[in-house]
Amino acid sequence: MIAILGAMEEEVAPLLKTLGDYKEVKHANNTFYLANFKGKELVIAYSKIGKVNAALTATVMIEKFGATKLLFTGVAGALNENLKIGDMLYASSLVQHDLDITAFGHPYGYVPGTSIFMKSDVNLNALAAKIAKTKGINLLEGVIATGDQFVCNGERKEWIKTTFKADATEMEGASVALVCESLGVPFFILRAISDEAGGGAEFDFDEFLQSSANISADFVLSMVEEL
Repeated sequence: MIAILGAMEEEVAPLLKTLGDYKEVKHANNTFYLANFKGKELVIAYSKIGKVNAALTATVMIEKFGATKLLFTGVAGALNENLKIGDMLYASSLVQHDLDITAFGHPYGYVPGTSIFMKSDVNLNALAAKIAKTKGINLLEGVIATGDQFVCNGERKEWIKTTFKADATEMEGASVALVCESLGVPFFILRAISDEAGGGAEFDFDEFLQSSANISADFVLSMVEEL
């Protein structure tokens, strides 16, 4: 069973449209979609925004539905000034930027018993790079910082970038990574850049979300086909 997870409904809608035939299962105040694609069993869901929702949904996909690999798709804001709107970035590692027990002498992003940086699966990353090359997509690699904050303040962006050497920020990835790392499930996190480090140009986010979701859905299903 392969899990495909997005934070928002718009991020999984293109997947369901492509698959066409699926079964809905209601559980834990959410809907999980069971489908088959090219002989591979899938469980698909959108978690709703934020670390707790994402961790809960990822856990259910693994513990209840038996997912043995997890692919996450969504959008993120750039911290690296070289990233532009529409760029595709996968996480080499992820960190929780809002985790702070520095009062006890620990570094930012750390609690005892867990890693500060959680590494994604090298085999899934390599597969993604191969598929990107085939599709002519410039797939980039970087560190993604996660927190329960929509980060639009320039000073905060710079702090996250400097503290964690992070390339992008979002609200779910590291919590999904922690669940997968704890339960021994390989994972892959794909993000489309929705805004640039310096503010970027004005654009229609809804239109961007739709177009990036379509591209991401096609990309993720191509990965599923190769697994």
